Amino acid sequence: MTMYCIRKSICVFCFFMGNIVLGQDNFTGFWESDIALNYTVFNNYSHNFKVSQRSYTYDEKLDVRIRQIDLVHFSNVKISGNQSIALGVQYRFRNTFEADRENELRFTQQYNITSRSRNIRFGHRVRSEQRINKSLTTHRFRYRFALDFPLQGEQLDVGEAYLVTSTESLLSVARANASEYDQRFTANIGWLLHENTKLQAGLEYRFEDYTHRTENILFVLTSLVFSL
Repeated sequence: MTMYCIRKSICVFCFFMGNIVLGQDNFTGFWESDIALNYTVFNNYSHNFKVSQRSYTYDEKLDVRIRQIDLVHFSNVKISGNQSIALGVQYRFRNTFEADRENELRFTQQYNITSRSRNIRFGHRVRSEQRINKSLTTHRFRYRFALDFPLQGEQLDVGEAYLVTSTESLLSVARANASEYDQRFTANIGWLLHENTKLQAGLEYRFEDYTHRTENILFVLTSLVFSL
């Protein structure tokens, strides 16, 4: 009964969210899906590999077409029980799908700290990024606050669902360009399909460059995560 109410609430939320955002100016809709692999090398050292694709679903009209494909790798080191640092590299194939756009190489530096209160886990993540295109290099600084918890019981067991929500603030700076401020809100419901396999689906709403001309962007998210 609890799961039925949760799913019904999510469907109602999606319906009203869709009606609200389609009425916004400067609105774009995307579907973003990814497959990720988390690989533990040692107790305090792990890798993360991810392949993702982003497709338009709404761009002034309903229009389904691929926008980009990303290849991502992170190396993570635990520096204490609840803290970690990571280095990442990403390559974005954009020109293949939009001839007037450039591919992107991105380097990321990350610090993450988590804490718990009963069955709720809280996370703080700080990132700095260098987004390198042929014509421009952009430096971006990000802070994300997230929480997740199982939807049944005190701990997550195989076959059960969990909820992940977050909000993230971003600052982008580049030579000869005005600073850009973004804000993101994300909610995902996930299922532990197997001891090492998770499936997630959710929504993300972005306010991009909100101090100048706000771009309203809605993502439908799907993700499959394997752990070794």
